[in-house]
Amino acid sequence: MFRNRFVSYFSLVCLTIWLAACTTTTPEKEVQEPERALTQERQPVSFSDLPGWENDDMTTLWPAFKNSCRVLGKKSEWRDVCNESVYVDGENPAAIRVFFESNFIPYRIVGESGEETGMATGYYEPLLTGSRHRKGKFKTALYRQPKDLLVIDLADAYPKLKGMRLRGKLDGNRVVPYDTREEIERSGKLAGNEIVWVDDVMDAFFLEIQGSGRVYLPESDETIRLAYANQNGRPYRSIGRYLLDKGELKPGQASAQQIRQWIRKHPERLREVLDSNPSYVFFREEKIADPSEGPKGALGVPLTPGRSVAVDPKHIPLGAPVYVDTTRPYSSEPIRQLMVAQDTGGAIRGPVRIDYFWGFGAQAGEQAGKMKQKLKLWLLLPKQPEY
Repeated sequence: MFRNRFVSYFSLVCLTIWLAACTTTTPEKEVQEPERALTQERQPVSFSDLPGWENDDMTTLWPAFKNSCRVLGKKSEWRDVCNESVYVDGENPAAIRVFFESNFIPYRIVGESGEETGMATGYYEPLLTGSRHRKGKFKTALYRQPKDLLVIDLADAYPKLKGMRLRGKLDGNRVVPYDTREEIERSGKLAGNEIVWVDDVMDAFFLEIQGSGRVYLPESDETIRLAYANQNGRPYRSIGRYLLDKGELKPGQASAQQIRQWIRKHPERLREVLDSNPSYVFFREEKIADPSEGPKGALGVPLTPGRSVAVDPKHIPLGAPVYVDTTRPYSSEPIRQLMVAQDTGGAIRGPVRIDYFWGFGAQAGEQAGKMKQKLKLWLLLPKQPEY
C-alpha cells in the first residue's frame, strides 16, 4: 500500500509561487535540520527496556526483515547487518533475537513535546467484486492515473525538501492544484481511465484509504490487484472526523463499520460525506502471482500480515525494524512485538504513529476497522563500527 505523502493546498500555492519567483535568497525560516530533530526524538535504551521482548516469536518476523534487506542491503549503513543475516537460522527464535541484540541499538521514540505515547491504527487488503465494464450493479469506477496529473519533486529545486512532492496540473502556463474529489466526480473528467467498475461505492472509497486491494471479476473468474499509483495532492480528511464534528457520531463510534452503518441509514448524504475528503487515489493493475503474498508497500517489498507497519518516513526510516507496544482493538490484550516499517500513509503523521497491517480479507478488515489504540514505539538501528 503506497500512500505517498502530499502537501496541503496552501503549501502547494505558496511553494508554486516561490518556485516561480526563481529567487536565490535563503528563506527567512530555515527548514529544521533533520539530524537535530531526529536526535531529539530518539532516546537510546537497552533491549531489557522493551516490554515483552523475550516473549516475541520472531520466526514470523524474519521473512519481513529479509524483505527489507533486499532494499536496505544496498545502503552502506545497513550492508553489514543484512549480510550477517544470511547466516541466521530463520526458524530459531533465540538465534534471531541474538542477531538483533548483537547488531542493533534500540531507541525509544518520543513526540515533539516529549510524549512517549502515540496512536496505532490498522489497515488491510480488501476484496471487492467488479467488472471490466459498467453494467448492472457495477456502477462505481476505480481509475488509473490521469495523464494531466503533474508530480513535481521539490528536492530538484531545494534539496532540504527531499521526499516532498507537489501534485497539480497545468492551466495555461501555470501549475495549479489538481481537482478535488468533488470536482473529479462531478466533471466526469476521468472517463476513459477506468480500470474496473465495482458494486459498492463505500468499498471503493475505503479501498482508497487502504491504498491497495483485490478485485474479483466474475465474468472472467479472475482476481486482480489494484495497487496505489498516485494521489491528487489534496489533503486527506477523515470522514469519521467529519461526522463527529457534525454531531452525527459520538466519540468512539467512528470505526469503518459504524461509518458504513450511518451511511446506510442516510444514503441521501453519501456524496456530502465522501466529498468532505478532497483527497483522491489512483491505482494501477497488477497480476497476483502468489495469492499468499501481500501487496507491496512504499518500500517496494510485499507486506507481511502482523509484521509490517506504515510509518511517517520523516521520523522512522523505511525498512527499519520497530518494536511496538500496543493492544488489540477494543481490548487490553497486548501486542508487543518486533515489526518492520515498510509502508507510509496519508494519515500517518508524527513520530509515535503506526498503521498496523492486518493482512487480506474480511477478518483482517474487521480488526483494522476497529483499531485505534495507544502506542509506545522503539526504533532499532544498526550499530555503527568504531574507528
